Amino acid sequence: MTIPKDNRQLENARRLRREMTPHERKLWYLFLRKYPVNIYKQRIIGKFIVDFYCASAKLVIEVDGSQHYEPQGMAYDVERSAFLSALGLDVLQFSNRDIDRDFRGVCEQIDMTIQKRLQDPLSHLR
Repeated sequence: MTIPKDNRQLENARRLRREMTPHERKLWYLFLRKYPVNIYKQRIIGKFIVDFYCASAKLVIEVDGSQHYEPQGMAYDVERSAFLSALGLDVLQFSNRDIDRDFRGVCEQIDMTIQKRLQDPLSHLR
């Protein structure tokens, strides 16, 4: 399946790549950038720009700040997750607090999820 992309979001995605949050920057530079499987930052999927995307594992990784825990942010996350799930993508969500308090655990969970999805690409269908 081809992943849809709204090219009208291109400038916004570029800006978000340049202006990552401190928590996104930490995850990117200390773990994801050199991960042995390609992971992209601020990738356009449909009308959404996801924080990180691993195409080979069909995995989206989101790092959420406090705005995601307000009603509008929560509704946006539900819509985004439903859209991504319909494409067969799994979504891992971490809070800024997770990055601050358990960075190693976050990295381990990402690694385990990627390895599992690469070993059993149909696992998301069960």
